[in-house]
Amino acid sequence: MPTHGRTFPGVPQELSTARRWTRATLDGHPHTDDAALIVTELGTNALAHTASGDGAGTFHVALTVSERTITIAVTDSGDTKTTPEVQEPPLNSTHGRGLALVTAVADSVTVQGDDSGRTVTAELRVHAGIEESAQCV
Repeated sequence: MPTHGRTFPGVPQELSTARRWTRATLDGHPHTDDAALIVTELGTNALAHTASGDGAGTFHVALTVSERTITIAVTDSGDTKTTPEVQEPPLNSTHGRGLALVTAVADSVTVQGDDSGRTVTAELRVHAGIEESAQCV
């Protein structure tokens, strides 16, 4: 399975660049839009909650692609003592829903690392259609 990776400067304007790069890399894959959304949300979290959003910070996106799966991994620059977790913010809050959105869209989400840097990985699976699963014997 091919893996495509790119490191982006840690400024908010680069989130749209990461989204466009994801769309171009996955051109034609059934989960392109979902993957672009996940990259945007995870990149936003990296910028907002870690050293990725500091002056010289960066965040790295890796996409591993097959016909059946896209694995999206976003690695931050660290310098945080908190582990990413799904939150339940008040209805009027403008923040705190990103990881919940990612977990709702993805088939699985994992977090690895520590305060020196974390990677959040989301997997999107292409589910077989009825035609493919109902084979005659």
